[in-house]
Amino acid sequence: MLILLTNDDGIYAEGLCALEKEIKKIADVLVVAPDREQSASSHSLTLTRPLRLNERSPGRYTCDGTPTDCVMLAVHGILKHKLPDLLISGINHGANMGEDVTYSGTVAAAIEGSILGIPAIAASNIDTENMKSYGAAAKFVSKVVKKFKRFIVHTDTFLNINFPVLKGAKFSKYKITCLGKRVYRDIIIEKTDPRGKLYYWIGGKSTWTDVDGSDFEAVSDGNVSISPLKLNFSDTDAIAHIKKLKTRF
Repeated sequence: MLILLTNDDGIYAEGLCALEKEIKKIADVLVVAPDREQSASSHSLTLTRPLRLNERSPGRYTCDGTPTDCVMLAVHGILKHKLPDLLISGINHGANMGEDVTYSGTVAAAIEGSILGIPAIAASNIDTENMKSYGAAAKFVSKVVKKFKRFIVHTDTFLNINFPVLKGAKFSKYKITCLGKRVYRDIIIEKTDPRGKLYYWIGGKSTWTDVDGSDFEAVSDGNVSISPLKLNFSDTDAIAHIKKLKTRF
């Protein structure tokens, strides 16, 4: 089995290195990751400049673009249109739950895999200060890989996994979840640079609303959250409702 690994934290990120070490025990691995952090890059492609690949070591490449660029170059460039058996994106430094999946470069790479017809997993870790948690998370992902076909029957669906704070030596409890709901209170912080020009930081805090069976609920209770997701924004209820209206414009 050939597994493509990528992330949005960069080629040297602890989460990616732990994942690569573990997945190499069960499969052949190709790593194509950004050469720098690409957090919150979402599902963006680089179209305004050429992209460059650099082979750091056998089977390990950096790309000077986004996680989505990495997947595209891996499949169409390195593998010459041959699809890997599985794509794993992560292990991200920080959670990707609820609406945050729309910003996430980690999740975007899994989305691109799904679009290309590759079974895909996005994995994220809330316990960023505990370096041991990445190894434990990688071991859990490896177990999911071994039983992946039990979870997913079609490549339109990918798994979004979020790990809670590690208590003990390993992750064992998990729940199958839906996306949670986050309430954002974004603010723009305006400052002035030494030359008198304005610059801005996007900041603010957010809170989670109670949603039964959500990813946030599972992680808050100390469980690994496994959310099956699909890239289909169609609102079938709204479609049926609007068709019944028979409105003329």
